[in-house]
Amino acid sequence: MAGELNWQREAATLHLAGELDSDTVGPLWNQREQIMAGIKVLNLSGLSRVDTSGVALLIHLVAFVRRQNVEIELQGASDNLQTLTKLYNLPEDILPAFAG
Repeated sequence: MAGELNWQREAATLHLAGELDSDTVGPLWNQREQIMAGIKVLNLSGLSRVDTSGVALLIHLVAFVRRQNVEIELQGASDNLQTLTKLYNLPEDILPAFAG
């Protein structure tokens, strides 16, 4: 059974919770422009699982914010997510380093 992805805006922070994977990225992708408007921080501490589709979505969300000439910070990434991004050898200009 597929997990669920939830998100909540709090000022300029978007909190993601649940599973960010191929089964759950669709709704966030479809609403990304509205959801990401004004966001400067992605808080990932509530994510229990992230797969390659989730990493791809994060890359696109970061790119969307940067096209608005805004830098974005990623917070609370799990060790597993950090390992996955290192395995892909993603440079920081594509996906910024994770903060605490």
